[in-house]
Amino acid sequence: MGSCKLVICFLFFEMFWCWTEGLGVNWGTMAVRQLPPKTVVQMLQDNGIKKVKLFDADFNTMSALAGTDIEVMVAIPNDMLAIMTDYDAAKDWVKRNVTRYNWDGGVKIKYVAVGNEPFLSSYNGSFLNVTFPALQNIQNALIDAGFGDTIKATVPLNADVYNSPSVPSAGQFRTDISELMTQIVQFFNQNGAPFTVNIYPFLSLYADVHFPVDFAFFDGGSTPIVDGQIQYTNVFDANFDTLVSALKAVGLGNLPIIVGEVGWPTDGDINAKASYAERFYNGLLKRLAANQGTPLRPNTNIEVYLFGLIDEDAKSIAPGAFERHWGIFRYDGQPKFPMDLSGQGQNKLLVAAKNVQYLPQKWCVFNPNAKDLSKLGDNINYACTFSDCTSLGYGSTCSNLDTQGNASYAFNMYFQVQGQKELSCVFEGLAMITTQNYSQGTCDFIIQLASSPSLRTSPFVMFVLVLIVILFFQSEQL
Repeated sequence: MGSCKLVICFLFFEMFWCWTEGLGVNWGTMAVRQLPPKTVVQMLQDNGIKKVKLFDADFNTMSALAGTDIEVMVAIPNDMLAIMTDYDAAKDWVKRNVTRYNWDGGVKIKYVAVGNEPFLSSYNGSFLNVTFPALQNIQNALIDAGFGDTIKATVPLNADVYNSPSVPSAGQFRTDISELMTQIVQFFNQNGAPFTVNIYPFLSLYADVHFPVDFAFFDGGSTPIVDGQIQYTNVFDANFDTLVSALKAVGLGNLPIIVGEVGWPTDGDINAKASYAERFYNGLLKRLAANQGTPLRPNTNIEVYLFGLIDEDAKSIAPGAFERHWGIFRYDGQPKFPMDLSGQGQNKLLVAAKNVQYLPQKWCVFNPNAKDLSKLGDNINYACTFSDCTSLGYGSTCSNLDTQGNASYAFNMYFQVQGQKELSCVFEGLAMITTQNYSQGTCDFIIQLASSPSLRTSPFVMFVLVLIVILFFQSEQL
């Protein structure tokens, strides 16, 4: 059957997508000015993308996905986990965000992500006591609503929940959460739900200057890690199999595993560049297409969600400036580099977003006639505080600009975020508006989208508002 599928793919590649089975994408929406959801959904369909992982259950996003046959993982943000420890609240969430869309031609929901990496060490235990109760309540609410067999609750976890003192076969869950992780994976097993893990080879390279570059990719060249009869030639396999070993250690070595996030950023760090991203995805997608699996789970189709779909210029850069550049598409839905999602190695640019509306072709740049430059630094800092200047960092796409170029880039980013309002290009007489494009080399002076800035209320606030309204009407009835 497998060889037949490959022949069909080869013969009809130009007419049909031979999709890498189990491949999806993460659709994040932390951008100041966003593409319309319907435009993004059309882009997904144009590129044959059949699975998408969300970070909330926004009505506009869900409405755009309705009727598309795209499998969806909806999400409950971390700041709502405490509320979900109340079963009535969990049932209400399921009613509003799952049942609401479960009609013929509605949204094809497959998973509910309960939180997002809630056990990160950097959170200092903030979500340790609420995640498992929230998971239990959401899964039970799904069962009560009649979705127990079709929709599973999972918890996307960072790979820092497990570790090994030496080799992958010695993998164990992190000591401080070992008992909690055992309870969670047992609950997954009881309900037929998968373990969802986020694996980032780029972060291994980013965190350790001595990390061997080739070990982050899939094309060999690095000194392998020898683990008994197994030789690991890349960090993805080693990381994945460390998790497999941790699951074996608690008696659940066969629990299904989803890779909720994996990808490579293209800016904001010396190793975050398009050429490395293309190299990484080329190796990953070929392996997925071949159902290669990993040494401890060979010949296996791994369900993987690429991270991410579109750049997000409003993400926190606390982990690093690269956080805003994970997309395989730019902020405006334009592809960044050639890739072949089918894993056949026929790399070409993906299909771009259609009918994108931009602001007028004008830029805000440094005024060469400015007299007083004493406050130039302060104005650059102000512009970058309220816009995205991560491309100016060391090793990034705009790192070669001079001082005036840095000012022009910063001023323009602020000007574009503000919708090109004239008063946003003053900067104490240091800036001016021009119709000349100041882009140079790899540094792109962008024109922003014409869509209105995102005014989306946080899911937590929306949920609280809905509960208040419900309680108000209940009290009125009494």
